[in-house]
Order: sequence, then C-alpha cells, then structure tokens
Amino acid sequence: MAKNKFWLASNSPRRRELLAWLDWDLSAQAANVDETRKAGERARDYVCRVAFEKVSVPIQSAGVQDVIIAADTIVVLDEEILGKPENAAQAFDMLAGLRARSHWVYTAIAVRGRTDTILDVCCSPVSMRDYSDAEIRDYVASGDPMDKAGAYAIQNAAFDPVDNFKGCFASVMGMPLCHLERILKKMGIVQPDNFSAVCQNNLKYTCPIFQRVMNGEEIG
Repeated sequence: MAKNKFWLASNSPRRRELLAWLDWDLSAQAANVDETRKAGERARDYVCRVAFEKVSVPIQSAGVQDVIIAADTIVVLDEEILGKPENAAQAFDMLAGLRARSHWVYTAIAVRGRTDTILDVCCSPVSMRDYSDAEIRDYVASGDPMDKAGAYAIQNAAFDPVDNFKGCFASVMGMPLCHLERILKKMGIVQPDNFSAVCQNNLKYTCPIFQRVMNGEEIG
C-alpha cells in the first residue's frame, strides 16, 4: 500500500473512482485554470498544457511530501476538440457527428512530487458504432452526456457507444492507470505494483496493451 498522501487536482467523480481502487490516502481539490485553447495549438499540446497547469496550482493543505496528480481528457475529431455539451441539442449534434466514425481521446496526466513534475499522455483511437437517432435521443434524455467531453461515456452499458475498442479503457474514462504507474515508478514513489490488475478487475475488461504501456511504448 502506498505510504504517500495523494491529492487529485480535480473534482471529477470518475477520476476519483478510478484512483480509489488503489486504496490510497487520497483527497481531491479542483484546480481552476483557464482552459481556453490557444490559437494554432495542436490538440495534444493543448491537453498536456492544461494538465501541467492544473498540477501546478498550489494546494494549501498539501504537505511537502504529498503527491499531486492532475489530468485532462479531450475528445478530438479531425483536430476539433469536442468539449462538454452546453445543452441537449449540442449533445445530440456531437454524438451524431461521432457516429460510425473514428476519433481520438487524449488523456494527459501530470504528477508533482517534492522536487519534480512528470507528464505523460495516453492517445487512444476510438471507433463509434452506428447507433440510431432514437438511441441518441434516449441517451441524451438520460442526462449522462452532459458532463462529459464528446458527450459520451465509454462505460455506459445502456448506450454502449463504442465499437470493438482495443485500447486503454481507463484513459477514455479519464485516468489511464498504467501510464500513472510508470510516472510514479520514474519518480521513485512507493506504490502498489498491480495497477493493471486492479484496473482490469474493476472494469471487467481484458486490456490488450498494458504490458506495452509498462514497457514504455507510446500507446493508448
């Protein structure tokens, strides 16, 4: 079990749920940063910058030995970043635009220790199934899309939006645990050595790439 105190620089319930599986001493505090995309900024550069800025926000209650974790997730279709929908009509349009197409989900993680900060990014190709307009309307009416980038949750069993996914399921949810583990190993932070097993057990998902992630490949 980890001996460090960890802080999640976010109020995301999904990220907190994923980290809770690790049985850490964990607290959360949102980091408020300007998430406006800069002119000409590439999607990957944008998500990495936002994660780094989030982890750099001071947490007054954190001790000098505490570990701060921040993440940012974006859905990218043809270099257009799809954020959280502002209303039901926008959610419908996002889902209709993603239907039967492939896009990318980028999750950047930044970890700040006592002396250094390390950033990693997981880039996952995601193919959406050919769902109907009626299915979109039902899903939007459920309210689930409204707080999610791209207006969908990969883990929503009722809508089941994704077709034949073979990447990092946890990353699309907002926190790729294997990428987090390899950051913590680089930093020499004491932590359990079974992130992939914990992740797969809780998600009921057989991950085909975790070993390659742990070997240092840029794969999501």
